[in-house]
Amino acid sequence: MEHEKSTGPRPPQLMHDELPKEHEDPLIRGLHIVIRFAIKVLAVLMVLVIIWGVLDVIYVLYTRFMAPPVMLFNVSDIFVIFGAFMVVLIAVEIFINIRLYLGTNILPIRLVIATALMAIARKVIILDIETITAEEMLAIAAVVLALGVTHWLVGK
Repeated sequence: MEHEKSTGPRPPQLMHDELPKEHEDPLIRGLHIVIRFAIKVLAVLMVLVIIWGVLDVIYVLYTRFMAPPVMLFNVSDIFVIFGAFMVVLIAVEIFINIRLYLGTNILPIRLVIATALMAIARKVIILDIETITAEEMLAIAAVVLALGVTHWLVGK
């Protein structure tokens, strides 16, 4: 006996169950509308942050590129540039989280974990080894390990 095959992926629900537009209590219904609007405002603000971040990356590249010796980067310049890039990429990931939260009923756990991994990776990239304590280094290592294992487990 053959099972029925689906005709394709099911369309995602367009509303979070946590914030339904229909609720028996008018106050709660109104609060849900306000929260949904606030999330949309956050999405717009995050796009502005991304644009500002891209402009900052351009500025950092230009100033580091034009500083003597012209058209050469030293190691600290590269770390500053990597840090600027990573901030923008983290902002993009946060925007995607907001967009998914607004547009679907899916909680993007793996994406949230990946965003956290990207943020801690930025910290590791720009880390000043001379000023960090052993305890801070162990804490960062523990966070990276925990997030990595969690990301792997969620993907299974």
